[in-house]
Amino acid sequence: MSKDEEITKNGQRRQDGTIAYSSETEGKRGIIFPSPIFGPVHSRRLGVSLGVNLLPGDGKVCSFDCIYCECGYNKSFPPHQKLPTRTEVRQALRAKLQEMKAVGPNPDVITFAGNGEPTVHPRFADIIHDTIALRDEFFPEAKISVLCNSTRILREDVFNALLKVDNNILKLDTIDMDYIRMVDRPLSPRFSVEKIIERMMEFGNRCIVQTMFLKGTHNGRDVSNVSDKFVLPWIDAIQRIQPSEVMIYTIDRTTPSPLLEKATPAELDNIADRVQSLGIPCQVSY
Repeated sequence: MSKDEEITKNGQRRQDGTIAYSSETEGKRGIIFPSPIFGPVHSRRLGVSLGVNLLPGDGKVCSFDCIYCECGYNKSFPPHQKLPTRTEVRQALRAKLQEMKAVGPNPDVITFAGNGEPTVHPRFADIIHDTIALRDEFFPEAKISVLCNSTRILREDVFNALLKVDNNILKLDTIDMDYIRMVDRPLSPRFSVEKIIERMMEFGNRCIVQTMFLKGTHNGRDVSNVSDKFVLPWIDAIQRIQPSEVMIYTIDRTTPSPLLEKATPAELDNIADRVQSLGIPCQVSY
């Protein structure tokens, strides 16, 4: 059996190069992205997005293990390949941007996402530097975005690199630590949401907060975070952080935990209205 056949065993390779795994029960459900470049894809929030995946192309590496992650659980997709090197990322990104310059489409954004948390790459700051230079060379009008779960923003190198990108998009699903341990499931026992909020405040208006709102159950426990119990303290945190924008969204793709449900448009709109009443723009993805 070839390596490609091993990677795609029980999974379906899609036209965009991603591999989708699904099952009727909790377990191996998720999407694995090519590495180091994938797409372009159409993002609900960002437009035509060229993806940069700084994680291995055959598995997931993340400092969270969210029950709603489209890439599945960490344990379901242990990687065997290595992280792409800084040189590999730079060369692959240059080649793809040259191709897009010749035949299109023009990217609205170059987005760091993929199979886990991009800031775990040890050369993350250097790769951001390279990406800015390549963006300026080929598509200076395009934005650079980083989808970050916020776990590593306490590191100075990560913090300073995120200050340089156009869309520094940081996760904050709630300020309730019990909920975070149940839903976001940080790997580090030292994770502190209060320290994360304090660090977010240091970005000034150089950050965007993104929050997943959902309903349903996981292991028999209610995971809804759309009630005032969760929303009101979260609103207080948003007011403290004063981000340039807030992005709220709900489940869009297969989740590894099978009994999760979408928040309704009415629930999301109600939360967005509360954010906007603070004078902070709020983008909603249903």
